[in-house]
Amino acid sequence: MNIYVSNLMNYMKDEDLQTLFAPFGAVTSCKVIIDRYTGASRGFAFVEMSSDTEGKAAIDELNGKIIDGRALSVAIAKERSEKPFTNNRNFRY
Repeated sequence: MNIYVSNLMNYMKDEDLQTLFAPFGAVTSCKVIIDRYTGASRGFAFVEMSSDTEGKAAIDELNGKIIDGRALSVAIAKERSEKPFTNNRNFRY
C-alpha cells in the first residue's frame, strides 16, 4: 500500500519516517520529496507498506497525530495520472 504523508517538518528524513511507521508493520520504502533547486524538503512524503491492513492501521493511528507541533496528514496515495503533452502555440521566444 502506498501512503501519502504531508505537513512534515523540513528536517524530516526518510529514516525518520521509517521509524515512525515501523511499529505498524513492514515498511517497504520511504521517500521524503526534496525540492530540486533548494535541496530542502517540500513537506510531504510517500511511504510504502507491504500489507494493506498494516497500511490502514498506520493511517488510522497517524492521521492527525501531532509531531513536533504539526498535525500529520496521512492518507492512501492516489495513483499518479499521466498528464498529456500540451503544445502552447502562443509561447514566444
